[in-house]
Amino acid sequence: MNATDRTAIPSEPGAPLPDGIPLAVPALRGNEWRYVKECLDTNWVSSVGPFVERFERMAAQRVDVQHAVATVNGTAALHVALLVAGVQPDDEVLVSALTFIAPVNAIRYVGAWPVFIDAEPDFWQMDAQKAVEFLERECRWRDGALWNRTSGRRVRAILPVHILGHPCDMDPLLEAARQYDLTVIEDATEGLGARYRDRPIGSLGDIACLSFNGNKIITTGGGGMIVTDREDWARRARYLTTQAKDDPLEYIHNEIGYNYRLTNVLAAIGVAQMEQLDDCIASKRRTARIYSERLADIPGITPPRQADWAFSTFWLYTVLVDEVQYGMGSRTLLRRLEDASIQSRPLWHPIHSLPPYRGCQAYRVEVADRLYAQGLSLPCSVGIPDEQVERVSAAMRTSAKNTTAL
Repeated sequence: MNATDRTAIPSEPGAPLPDGIPLAVPALRGNEWRYVKECLDTNWVSSVGPFVERFERMAAQRVDVQHAVATVNGTAALHVALLVAGVQPDDEVLVSALTFIAPVNAIRYVGAWPVFIDAEPDFWQMDAQKAVEFLERECRWRDGALWNRTSGRRVRAILPVHILGHPCDMDPLLEAARQYDLTVIEDATEGLGARYRDRPIGSLGDIACLSFNGNKIITTGGGGMIVTDREDWARRARYLTTQAKDDPLEYIHNEIGYNYRLTNVLAAIGVAQMEQLDDCIASKRRTARIYSERLADIPGITPPRQADWAFSTFWLYTVLVDEVQYGMGSRTLLRRLEDASIQSRPLWHPIHSLPPYRGCQAYRVEVADRLYAQGLSLPCSVGIPDEQVERVSAAMRTSAKNTTAL
């Protein structure tokens, strides 16, 4: 992009957008500068320091669990969570087909295999009923474990991904996990602050992961967190994320470890951001309410819904675009918004049909493909000005067919 071109839209969501409306950018409006300066003034800048421990305590308290272990990013958290949960090479893990690719890659990092479960059509989360159906119909109990009839592999865990700030329907998954002795690993990387039946997501399964990437509801620039009530798992996670040091003085390592710990500088930003989490959630929910009011009567635009058992943070405000009713598809609308210097983004490509995963089992994946084709996320930064929401809504209305009828 030419440095003088101030109307071009960058391809990376959340990148600087001169004279335009970005999809989602960080809101750094609290004690971030003061806390980072404290790190610099005291030389506590690496993976040890008071802000790391403080950030972990705040995350654990917010999710309502006993333990938290800070990591360099959400993917590292997922990798280590799978390890401490005992997922072994050639095990299988049920995972959402419609998600960012990180949890699926993490399953392969540990040598296990994903089994893709469809999204449900109402709230776009992992279809809990299809997951239970797979376990009941496609697996068998033998020798104290559950085995996939088709692959012959042991099914070890369920990894539901709470996408877009809305929780999955967890009770059926948790009940099935208890019945078949499966571990539930929650990917809550997009849902910090969301609740399921008045319980914080991240506290529902055996272990969970958070992310603080630049476009998340709060950010440390990069960063993640493992949260759990199991002290032994938290202790092992901390061990594995610090290179598995058994004797740090003599450099004795009895296992393969990872350099996955979060730095004190980034944790300082995280502490400042965590102090603002409730305000960030309120901002996201207000933006979602305004969008839904403005877009409600546009034919072919389906706003996101919130289940009556859920509290959604509306992390990314995402609509479905029906090409016939609206007059253009989601990708054409994306380009139309781009021409107006408004950044938007499609949903993720369903992972079961991506080249690295085409050989993996996908159980009745039907809805995810439609959501991918129709989904479009609209600008919804924390604190986005009302006039920008109005501008996006007006552009959506202008782009619709039969505009004069609206």
